[in-house]
Amino acid sequence: MATLSILLLGGTGTIGRATARALRADGHRVTALIRPSADASLLPGCTVVRGDLPEALPGAMTGIDAVVSCLASRTGEPEDAWAVDHAANSAALKAAVAEGVRHFTLLSAICVQKPHLDFQRAKLAFEAELQAAPLGWSIVRATAFFKSLSGQVPRVARGKPFLVFGDGRLTACKPISDTDLGRFLALTLTDPTKRNRILPIGGPGPAITPLDQAAMLERLTGQPVRIKRVPLALMHGIVGLLTALGTLSPKLKAKAQLARIGRYYATESMLLWNPATRAYDADATPEFGTDRLEDHYAAMLRGEVADDRGAHAIF
Repeated sequence: MATLSILLLGGTGTIGRATARALRADGHRVTALIRPSADASLLPGCTVVRGDLPEALPGAMTGIDAVVSCLASRTGEPEDAWAVDHAANSAALKAAVAEGVRHFTLLSAICVQKPHLDFQRAKLAFEAELQAAPLGWSIVRATAFFKSLSGQVPRVARGKPFLVFGDGRLTACKPISDTDLGRFLALTLTDPTKRNRILPIGGPGPAITPLDQAAMLERLTGQPVRIKRVPLALMHGIVGLLTALGTLSPKLKAKAQLARIGRYYATESMLLWNPATRAYDADATPEFGTDRLEDHYAAMLRGEVADDRGAHAIF
C-alpha cells in the first residue's frame, strides 16, 4: 500500500480521531489542522498545525496528497451549517486544487437524500462543488453513529423509561461505530472502487428501530425497560409554536430550528432511500465493519465509554 501524506480536517471530534488512527494504521502520514484552542493530545502520532479556516489552509496543504474532511457543524443551525458544512469545506477544496492535491474524501450524511433542513442543503451544496472539482473525490454518506443513539442509556440505567416517538418502529438505521467509519474513510484513499463515487454506508447487521434499542438495554441490564411513547403530534405542535414565536425572538427562532432537526430524526430513517418505491430500503443499505451497537451499550453500562454527543444531545 502506498504511503500518502494526508491532511485531516475535523480531526479532534470522535470520528476524526478514529479516522486519524485508521490512517496511521495504514501507514499514512497524517497532518491535522486544528483550532488554536483544540487539544493536540487527542491526535497522537499526527503532525498538528494550529490555525483558523481558511487562513491556515495554504500552509497546511503544502506537500499533501489527499484531504479527508470530517468537518461538521456543531448544532446544525443555518448559520453554523453554511459556515462549516459548506464554506469551510469549500475553502479547503479551493486550497487543495491550488496545491495540486490528488484526492478529497468528504464525510457527509445519509440524511441528505431527503433535504428538508439547512445543514442538509449546505452539505449537498458542497457535495456538488466537490464532484465538479478537478481532482479525485469520495463522498461518504454515513448512517447513524453509535453516539447519536446512546443518549438514553444513562436514563435507562437510572430506571427511567426509554422514550420513543410514535410506535417506536417508525424509523430504523444501521448504526456504525467511529472505528469502523474511520476505517472506511481511510479505505477511500486506496480502494479504486471507492473513487469518484457517493458511498452510503452503515454498520453490520439488520436495521435497528428504537424499540430494538430498548430491547438491547433490557437484555443487558436484565431488567424490564419501560417504554414511554411521545406522540408525533406533540412534536409537530412544539415545532409550530416555536416557529411562530421565532418571528419575535432570535433565541426562539434558533430553538425552532433545533426542534425541526429533532423532528426530522424522529420521523426519517437513516437508510438508503429508494426514489422509485419512495421508501427506505434496509436491504440495499451497504454494511461495513464488525462493531455492534449492543456491545457499545454494554461498554457504556460498564462505564468504559462516555456519552460524547456534545451539542448533538437531544435527550
